[in-house]
This record gives sequence, C-alpha cells and structure tokens, in this order.
Amino acid sequence: MKEYHITKNDSGQRLNKFLEKAVPRLPGGLMHKYVRLKRIKVNGKRTEPAYRLCEGDLLQLYINDTFFESPSLQEAWEKISVPDLHVLYEDDNILLADKRPGMVVHADERGDENTLIANIQAYLRQSGQWDPADAASFTPALCNRIDRNTGGIVIAAKTAEALRIMNDKIKNHELSKRYLCVVHGVPQPPKAKLTHYLRRDEQRKQVEVFSHPAPGAKTAQLIYRVLTSRNGLSLVECTLLTGRTHQIRAQMAAVGHPLLGDGKYGTNAKNKPYGETSQLLYSYKLTFDFQSDSGVLAPLNGKTFTVRDVPFVRKYFPDFRF
Repeated sequence: MKEYHITKNDSGQRLNKFLEKAVPRLPGGLMHKYVRLKRIKVNGKRTEPAYRLCEGDLLQLYINDTFFESPSLQEAWEKISVPDLHVLYEDDNILLADKRPGMVVHADERGDENTLIANIQAYLRQSGQWDPADAASFTPALCNRIDRNTGGIVIAAKTAEALRIMNDKIKNHELSKRYLCVVHGVPQPPKAKLTHYLRRDEQRKQVEVFSHPAPGAKTAQLIYRVLTSRNGLSLVECTLLTGRTHQIRAQMAAVGHPLLGDGKYGTNAKNKPYGETSQLLYSYKLTFDFQSDSGVLAPLNGKTFTVRDVPFVRKYFPDFRF
C-alpha cells in the first residue's frame, strides 16, 4: 500500500487527474476499476474518480509496486550533485533561471539528461525548498521554453498555484520579453516593426516566411532596434509581439540580416570567418505587466529582470553598456 497526504499543491483537483500525474504508469481503465473495488480510497472510504481532493485528505492506494517506478526525470535530477544553474530571481513561488546556450530545457530526441528542469528540481530539493513526497502530483515545472542554442530567462513555478497563474498570464500576453541578437550588416531603418507570415515545415524543422497571408501560415510580428554596430555586425534588440517558432531568426533573415552563427536561416559561408556555429540570440529582458488579478504572483507585477552578462555582447561589442 502507498499513501499520499494531500497538500495545498495537490488540493482542488479531481482524484482521477491527480492519479494521472502521481501514478502515470497506472492505466486509466485500471484506475477506474481499482476505485470501484475500493483498492483506491480517500480517508479510508470508497470514493469516485470525480471527487475533488482537499488539503489534509489521506489517499490510500492498494496497488502493485510496479506502478510506482521512478520516471526518467526523477532519475535525472537524482544524478545531479551540483546543479548547473544561474538563478536570476526567486521567491516562494517563482524562480527565474538564466539558461546558458547549449542546455536544453527538457529532454529531447538526443536523450540529454542534463536539462534545465532537472537542474532546477535538483537545486530546489537540495536546498530544502521542495520535497517530492509532499506533493505527489506536482513537481516544479517550466512556464516557458527556449531553444537549446538560445540563452536567456526561463520561468519555473515552484507551486501548482503559481504555475496555473503564470500560464494564464503568458496566454493573455501579460509579460513582455526582449531578445538580444547579433546580425550581419546594419538594418535600416534602425528601428522598425516587422510583419510576416510563418508556416512551419515539420520535416525540415524550419519555417517558411511569406510577406503576405498564405495557407497554413501564422502572423508573426516583432519590433527591432539597432543598439550598436561594429565591423559589419549589429547588436539588435527584438521585442516579440507574437510568439512563433524561430520567429526572430526567420524574420531578421527575411529582411536581409540573418543572425550571426545561424546556418538554418543564414549561410555558413558568412558565419565561417567568425567561427560561430549556432545563432547568437539571448532572451535577456523580462517584464511582468499584469492586467488582472495575479494572486501569489502580485509582488512581481511591474518588475523587469535583465541579464547583463551576455557572452556574445562581451565578445563582439566590448564597449557596449546596457
């Protein structure tokens, strides 16, 4: 038998939803059968899959131990002795991590276990901020993601309530993200709004760029601003108005200024003299501009967080100051 003492993080959700997350190896049909057979009880009594768990409830599972085998993510953070993590900000609900280029946020097809989320979970567990046994269906989770070779600010939620609220804020565009990138040439005019239409090619893992609406293409908008130029390169700040796959890389290339190091939307011939093999792009500034009730996230409202130590800025524009 395994018991779960329902905490604040786990309360308020249906029993069947809790079990899907807490015991992902238990098939749904079998779960419903075990509820009927009283092999799954709440507070020692038979219940229903739709029952909403309350803080303080005792959930008892009389099922085979094989359903509780550790998932791969847990195995990953358990292997991390010293987390590779740059914490930009944290409170009781949220952590902002400065992800360096080369690290993946979640495990991908390459099977890399040294992910950002694994390092965050290892850090929170080792610092005593999170005990997996205290919240069976919730683990600290990421609210946004960026590509392996892109660096910058990633938001992690420490509690279920923070995750729910932050996901709503992101969906409602109540956050503003700004990126730094290095592009070939000097964009003209020095500041402009770009509007394109992007269509994703799943086989090539690339997007097609159109200057007019096209079947299957989604509107992509950003504002760019040239901060400084040197030796045929420009440091550009981009503010996303939409969030599309490879948006900055594709749109800047479409106006003749591909990102330095970007072989997918630029050309390796132009990148080769600099020795860069991946795009120089960094999500360096994040502003919280909540327009509705933000609950436990209220202290973040109106705040801006900036990464000032961006490696490629030091390398190519050593005299630039934020």
